[in-house]
Amino acid sequence: MFIGIDHGTTAMRFASEDCQFKMTREEATHFCVADLERICPLDKIEGIALCYSMGDNFSKITPVGRLTNRGVVSRDGAGKHIGGGTKVFDEIKKSGLPAVAIPGLHRGSPTDPRFKAYSHQSSPEKIGIAFAVSTDLGDDLVVSDASSNTVTLLVTAGRLVGAFDACIFAPGTRHGALDVDAIRRVDAGECSANDAFQQAGVNYSLPEDGDLRVRTVAMFAAMECASLRLLNPRARVALAGSLAPTIAPEVESLLGQDVAVYDEWCASRGLAAIARDVFSGADTILGIDVDL
Repeated sequence: MFIGIDHGTTAMRFASEDCQFKMTREEATHFCVADLERICPLDKIEGIALCYSMGDNFSKITPVGRLTNRGVVSRDGAGKHIGGGTKVFDEIKKSGLPAVAIPGLHRGSPTDPRFKAYSHQSSPEKIGIAFAVSTDLGDDLVVSDASSNTVTLLVTAGRLVGAFDACIFAPGTRHGALDVDAIRRVDAGECSANDAFQQAGVNYSLPEDGDLRVRTVAMFAAMECASLRLLNPRARVALAGSLAPTIAPEVESLLGQDVAVYDEWCASRGLAAIARDVFSGADTILGIDVDL
């Protein structure tokens, strides 16, 4: 049995290819490896693929025991720090179970060098999403993961080309790019840049009108998809994340094409499939090298 672990914004999701469970990140601070028996007995686990934070100080799929600082440059920066992801990572590492960590996309990644104008393109769980979607849609795709934040990735000929991270372009419900007002608040000492990032989503920037907020996320997600399709016009389009079913009709209307829709388990299931391939001898995953 192979297991994928998604370190999401609000929850940790654990899945095999046919079973799953989740914990809030607060609940995950009490995680122990025996919790995985909700999926299968521990002695039946053949491999795990997990994520931790931004995954920005390594660029190859790597055993968890070989990482420095859990695979991140620093815990400081964009995002909410609770401790659930740290607990899960450390318990998996201590368990001795075969486990690899998935890197994020950043300046050290084998993506189109033009995307490296920005230091960070995507956190690692999105690679699980892209892998799951590629299994269904083929080697040319754009997938936008829309929920608390919005991140969109491009795959061409089976390789990750690049991505727009949450702090660059489209807002989600909670997070988004820092605009002029946010920069002024940071410069005035009213909040940190991380606080501003966590309050830049449509739930903070727009009136309490559910339809307007949803249509806004849909518009920007569609714009990210359209932008990435400039590099691969034949790419099929998919949506994932908690907002995917809600925004799909608007995104389809804006793009003028059908959009495949995936649920909140797409990342963890995709990571489980990555674990299966890695521990079966795969050398690369979507162009990312495996270093066992």
